[in-house]
Amino acid sequence: MSVRPTISASDAEQRPRRRYAPRMPPEQRREQLIDAALTVILKEGYRGVSIEAIAREAGVTRPVVYDHFPNLGRLLHALVEREERYSLGQLAEVVPEDPGDRDPVEFFSTGVRTFLEAVLSRPATWRLILLPLEGTPEIVRDHVDENRQRILKQIEGLVRRSMEQGQLPADLDAELAARMVRDLGEEAGRMVLTDPQNYTPDRYERFVQSVVRLIVPG
Repeated sequence: MSVRPTISASDAEQRPRRRYAPRMPPEQRREQLIDAALTVILKEGYRGVSIEAIAREAGVTRPVVYDHFPNLGRLLHALVEREERYSLGQLAEVVPEDPGDRDPVEFFSTGVRTFLEAVLSRPATWRLILLPLEGTPEIVRDHVDENRQRILKQIEGLVRRSMEQGQLPADLDAELAARMVRDLGEEAGRMVLTDPQNYTPDRYERFVQSVVRLIVPG
């Protein structure tokens, strides 16, 4: 007759216990999972993101993820919507609907500086936008392209307004000027993300001041 081994209380105490994620309010947990997805994407790229990887990064089990998102697609969609909301909120401060009668030198240089400070305040968000990873899903590319076009139109409107007020030359090509401003801002954003020591908001602000002064009527 075989004898089953007995487990003492001390043996049981020494066994590793399964770790459970601390309880969180649903909205807080949802944000944590989106944060984890963003971290995984920046570390591994989109090809490395999965429910398992997200759960591991968040320190939870897969069922916890599924409690909040039915599948990976819905989680990534929530991530895109959240980061788009953050980025557009920051851009609204950079490209206001009504700039008033602000001097164009001050307006455009301060705008670039404000944008770069926004990039540095949420580098993970702006890395997805300005430094797209290999395998970026079509939904992300479409959202980024749509918002780039929207910002371009807003900048062009501001340029035309300054031209009408005599703050910029009347024969200035407003469309190309708007593209120059947007493209400069995007490239500046990439540089402060990849080499923040050399390419600072201060440096870009001074540069834009110098450039705009060259075209502002004397």
